Amino acid sequence: MDTDWQTDLERWLAPYLKVLGNKTRRRMCPAYIAGLIGPGDRKSIQSMATRANAISYDRLHHFIAAGLSDSAPLEATLWQQADDLVGGDKAWLIIDDTALPKKGKASVGVAPQYATALGKNANCQTLVSATLASGEVPVMLGFRLFLPESWTSDTARMSKSGVPEPFQVYRTKPEIAIEEIDRVIAAGVRFGCVLADAGYGLSASFRQALSARDLCWAVGIPRHQKVYPADVQLTFPVAGRGRPRLRPVPDVRSRAAHAMLEDAKWRQISWRRGTKGRLVARFAAMRVRIADGAPQRIGSAGAQHMPGEEAWLVGEHRSNGERKYYLSNLPADTPIKNLAGAIKARWICEQAHQQLKEELGLDHFEGRSWAGLHRHALMTIMAYAFLQTRRLALARRKKKYLRSTASAKPAGGPPSHY
Repeated sequence: MDTDWQTDLERWLAPYLKVLGNKTRRRMCPAYIAGLIGPGDRKSIQSMATRANAISYDRLHHFIAAGLSDSAPLEATLWQQADDLVGGDKAWLIIDDTALPKKGKASVGVAPQYATALGKNANCQTLVSATLASGEVPVMLGFRLFLPESWTSDTARMSKSGVPEPFQVYRTKPEIAIEEIDRVIAAGVRFGCVLADAGYGLSASFRQALSARDLCWAVGIPRHQKVYPADVQLTFPVAGRGRPRLRPVPDVRSRAAHAMLEDAKWRQISWRRGTKGRLVARFAAMRVRIADGAPQRIGSAGAQHMPGEEAWLVGEHRSNGERKYYLSNLPADTPIKNLAGAIKARWICEQAHQQLKEELGLDHFEGRSWAGLHRHALMTIMAYAFLQTRRLALARRKKKYLRSTASAKPAGGPPSHY
């Protein structure tokens, strides 16, 4: 990174410092973010204070742990900048989560739980994330800690870690995600479609909440998710004996997603260029009705979910033999290439999580409080937004330079190769 980045950072942080108000906070905020961006493998408060001789550990610690009474003004500024940078009808709002491995039991929210990044159960904290992305440019909007029931059932433990009362009630990760989406919408952030993996897509209430908000979505699902054919009909079967049926039932049974696509037409589709060439997989798509309506007893099949919303069922066969399945409420005339593009756009969020950890120390926070963890996370995504702003500005300058040099060449001259 060039040496001008600190000057650029001071300029970029001006609107954030304006809403901070307090003079000490206006000094600590740039120092903390500069510590996250600057050299050094470890981005804990102690390590950053050691590298920045002018700023003491106590001041940095107080700024993160206790000195910032309300993060909302900083979030509002960040979200406005993110919207200006990548927001719009073609932007994605990506919902995901990331694990922060921890030792011990004192850090807020830490518990043995499944860590997606590790592919196994581990002692960790889990943060639900929201990312705004356009093309291959993500800007993180926020993280919110998931509290397992081992925490929400222990009021004293939550109070000791400073968990605010409104967040002490147990919420699933999909429920947290919907609350964060509502905040993003209320702030006026523009996006065209919500993306999420199967950890969220398997939740009928999550999908239905998105549709209730008139949002487009594309989500992963487990292979056994039940669906009906799109032309399923509700009928009143003639009862052989006893009273006639009071409610209609589907004229066909629901099937698992993988079984529904067994006889579908599969096509090879490329959705973007990677470092080793075009990324390609085989996809199939068909219109279905999701089996997530009210449960009802259907003859010998017992209690079954009635047909719900019509949607796209999409299957993906990867070159390594792995098979994945998805649902999307994108319009019925959406080309399969666009469906594949939406589904695969989620990868950029995982890359952002990795950069936040490896480059900006998201998982290096050593404090134990709710406030401290969320403020540290906010500082890391502000640092990330600054770096994305610089990268985009550099790319625009390079593109402008290439255009100007190309137009300055004499007509009929030999082509240039960059």
